[in-house]
Amino acid sequence: MPFTRTTPWWAPADLVSGSLPVRRIAGMERTKPSASRGCHGAATTATHTAATRQKPLASMQQSRSGGLNTMLATSPPSSQVKVQQQWTAWPSRAASPPTLRPPSVVAGWPGVADPRKTVSSASVRAVASEPSETSPAPQPPPLFTDEETMLANYVPVFVMLPVSSPHIRSELLLQCCLSLSETDRVKMFLDTAPWHHHQLGVVTPDHELEDAALLRAQLRRLREEAGVDGVMVDVWWGIVEDAGPGRYEWRAYRELFALVREQGLKLQAIMSFHACGGNVGDAVNIPLPRWVLEVGDAHPDVFYTSSGGVRNREYLTIGVDDEPLFHGRTAIQLYTDFMKSFRENMADFLESGLIVDIEVGLGPAGELRYPSYPESQGWVFPGIGQFQCYDKYLAADFKAAAADDGHPEWELPSDAGEYNDTPEETGFFAAEGGTYLTEEGRFFLTWYSNKLLEHGDRILDEANKVFLGCKVKLAAKVSGIHWWYRHPSHAAELAAGYYNLAGRRDGYAPIARVLARHDGAVLNFTCAEMRDEEQPEEAASSPERLVRQALSAGWREGVEVACENALGRFDRRGYNQMLLNARPNGVVLFGGGGGPALRAAAVTYLRLSDELMAGKNFRIFRTFVRKMHADQEYCSDPARYGRPIRPLKRSSPKIPMDRLLEATEPAPPFPFDTETDMSVGGGLAEAIDWVLDKIEWIFS
Repeated sequence: MPFTRTTPWWAPADLVSGSLPVRRIAGMERTKPSASRGCHGAATTATHTAATRQKPLASMQQSRSGGLNTMLATSPPSSQVKVQQQWTAWPSRAASPPTLRPPSVVAGWPGVADPRKTVSSASVRAVASEPSETSPAPQPPPLFTDEETMLANYVPVFVMLPVSSPHIRSELLLQCCLSLSETDRVKMFLDTAPWHHHQLGVVTPDHELEDAALLRAQLRRLREEAGVDGVMVDVWWGIVEDAGPGRYEWRAYRELFALVREQGLKLQAIMSFHACGGNVGDAVNIPLPRWVLEVGDAHPDVFYTSSGGVRNREYLTIGVDDEPLFHGRTAIQLYTDFMKSFRENMADFLESGLIVDIEVGLGPAGELRYPSYPESQGWVFPGIGQFQCYDKYLAADFKAAAADDGHPEWELPSDAGEYNDTPEETGFFAAEGGTYLTEEGRFFLTWYSNKLLEHGDRILDEANKVFLGCKVKLAAKVSGIHWWYRHPSHAAELAAGYYNLAGRRDGYAPIARVLARHDGAVLNFTCAEMRDEEQPEEAASSPERLVRQALSAGWREGVEVACENALGRFDRRGYNQMLLNARPNGVVLFGGGGGPALRAAAVTYLRLSDELMAGKNFRIFRTFVRKMHADQEYCSDPARYGRPIRPLKRSSPKIPMDRLLEATEPAPPFPFDTETDMSVGGGLAEAIDWVLDKIEWIFS
């Protein structure tokens, strides 16, 4: 049975007061304005109160029987007449006026109406009882169906594909065996279950898919059983261009992309210009292209260098961005040519909409940072790390910058300690009297972080030109360096290039501002699964506060944010924390279908493995995906949940550095709830898991 809608809360004041004429629709009976059935089935007056607006979604369901919505119509003879107009709910309302949503609290939020557009500015069609009476009047937007309302809370979920190889695993297994006694070796091989939980390799250095049949089966389960939206994959420079300069081999990646498309999944492709190996979680070694390493053998300063002179061969130093050392090409030209070849060879996948995001690798682990904490050089958590700017190119750049500033005597830091020091064991990071507080220290940190901003900005600009017109979003990853966040110096962040000091300087807002100019590139932040209470006290860590700060910086600068977990885990607490960070203020059940003002554009889970796909872990993961989807089924159209994929536009003009640095002014983060309202469960759910595991064990 159709219901009547009263004057909405956002209607112009003159309509609420009854000063506008009310038009009668032929065949419809006039009703008294004093009491009518509102959109929630309650008697209401013309003034639509806040209490009426915020009725829960459950109460709305009963009033929508028959799939009918109502809208207001006006007629000149009487200002005191309100009538009903029936129309069918979406999707059969193609002829209806376009939806106009109320303004969002965050300007620029995707899928939400422009705050400058109000109901009164919309062009509406008057409904007349006589052809001569056609005066226009404001009309409210149509009511949203329950599905539309919940889809506005939908966060797509991607799963990162692994990179480890069975051959590498066999070598590691052999090393493990050699360290065991004969009795323990026999015991280990009799109980083979632990070794079944290996990670699947994807693309090998021989340009083949590793176990395509198993990968196909796992992708099918992710799509059909878990309902994930897509996968993320590293496109390794060290594999594709390994044969020689300009010799690109895409065969294996084309086969992989076709397999992903076959399973109905979307794809986030990472332009991985770094090496794999030597970082937390790395289980395989994929070096830079051999011919690049050969250049490095002849010119070792092409690599980042610590104060002790140790080279890091994971990523080329920013200092050679403009040095034509690589068979006549600069580092930026190497990255640009790789992306051009990718676009040319993956044109069909780009045009079909399979690839939705291009994440541009900007440093070690694909992150915009310096390689300040490499495990390959002995770093262990929670060491502060080391500055990585002592190659001859960056050292010369610093000396020139210092001279231009009138201080030719200034040198690169010599008191910043070793990889595993604490801040108080150094002269640079000490809370009281540390060098980082001096004029010289501030100059160095500004120069160090600015070089990182310039590097990211230039490569993203090249990526924007390469993928211009493609229906993709660019993205960049920022590392969640949460240890020593509660120390005044933020030592680990400073060493990585994030000049972030609590209450003094925001190190993440300038990065977000850089991303904003490249047609709103996405800020992808890590450690979204971590909780403060899980961290050791001696690390002075606060991943929760760090995530709030970084995501707030992105939202404040008007860019989309995405997040992912830093370390693999399968527990409910980790999933609940990711849900909280993806929707900091929970699910919105009302408000015109605009969805929450603060919402992640996507969440990526690291990563696909046999362990993830097994038993209890997969059951919990399926629930996690369902909750990220706001309890909705998989939605194949991003536009329906407020993230339409449109052709990439050209980057805005370059932002002057002083304008970028204005963003360093500290600002409080947006408020986050303490717990998610879409939990995957707690203690009771874990007890049920235990029972199910026992049943499964008995019948297996």
